[in-house]
Amino acid sequence: MQRDYAYYTKVFDNVSKPFAFVDLDLLDENIERIIAHAGAKNIRIATKSVRSTTLLKRIIHKSPLFCGLMCFSPQEAIYLVKQGMDDIVMGYPVWEPSALSGLAELIRQGKSITLMVDSIQHIEHIEQIAERHGVRFPVCLDMDMSMDVPGLHFGVWRSPIHTVADARPVVERILSSSGVSMDGVMGYEAQIAGVGDHYPNMAAKNVLVRKLKQRSVKQIAEKREALVAMIEEAAGTPLRFVNGGGTGSLHTTTLEHAVTEVTVGSGFFSPGLFDNYKNFRYQPAAGYAVEIVRKPGENLYTCLGGGYTGSGAAGKDKLPKPYLPEGAALTSLEGAGEVQTPVFYKGDEHLELGDPIFFRHAKAGELCERFNQLYGVSKGKIREQISTYRGDGQCFL
Repeated sequence: MQRDYAYYTKVFDNVSKPFAFVDLDLLDENIERIIAHAGAKNIRIATKSVRSTTLLKRIIHKSPLFCGLMCFSPQEAIYLVKQGMDDIVMGYPVWEPSALSGLAELIRQGKSITLMVDSIQHIEHIEQIAERHGVRFPVCLDMDMSMDVPGLHFGVWRSPIHTVADARPVVERILSSSGVSMDGVMGYEAQIAGVGDHYPNMAAKNVLVRKLKQRSVKQIAEKREALVAMIEEAAGTPLRFVNGGGTGSLHTTTLEHAVTEVTVGSGFFSPGLFDNYKNFRYQPAAGYAVEIVRKPGENLYTCLGGGYTGSGAAGKDKLPKPYLPEGAALTSLEGAGEVQTPVFYKGDEHLELGDPIFFRHAKAGELCERFNQLYGVSKGKIREQISTYRGDGQCFL
């Protein structure tokens, strides 16, 4: 399903710029591909990559494989429960006592919310809140899935639990607690899911990354299986869920016998960073448009705003990508700016002042932090205006 400059300029004729949009046809295609790639595994939606209750509900209703949400903020989780959603796993530890108290009240009401932990200190802190509110917090143990090789930490700095031996005292503390209960385990293989291996003009680096990934995949599967076996033997009962992966590692995480569910977020929108993976390709379903306001030189078009840079280590791959017209590119010295973004374009489209340049954000969810709404496009027309968290008056991190 191909889209070109003429398609979107016709759809958005007379729409004030800047604006953001989601192509609902391409989004639905991505959803179907993700379901197919997940096989028999359940899918937990990473809310940080979507940040719109309307779109979260749209995705959930597409298949019974969508089993729940992985949230990035306790305030966000509380908000989503109030919007009718349930089965929430916190993707990161929660420490703020008032936030834990809010989650405790929801658990008291029968809502399914699981906290993320990776230390005895987490457990002891949570127990104080649990006792105060008369509840028992379900918890998920987060195990580090990075791989260390000489001179390189291949992965992210996440959990201090690197081995089954590291996990054992924390597991024993959980199982002996009256304030928490063991609900599940997770491990995010960021070095597989979050690292591209198909960058243009970087053949040597691509080969190295692929070799490291292949080695890491085997290690991850063995580590996760051993962790699950240890916990289930100690507890005497199976875990409710074993979570792994991300969009970029679906093709490997779904092959693990121990895994019961995979987390997916970025694949729904398929932002710019996901152009650099060898093993899969999704449709570019979301983007934004800014207006040409200057022509400072031949084949140069300066737009108002547009500098929506992705988070993480600073680099060119975190810059937004000029998407349409095809062949448009940022300039090397200015990049994408806070109030102006020059674009070089030498192609067949005749561009004038007031025309749009369409961009794709480098990462998925951060786009929604810039706009109150997304125009929902289907079959060549704007079908709805979809509110983002920001449009709902919400800002969590």
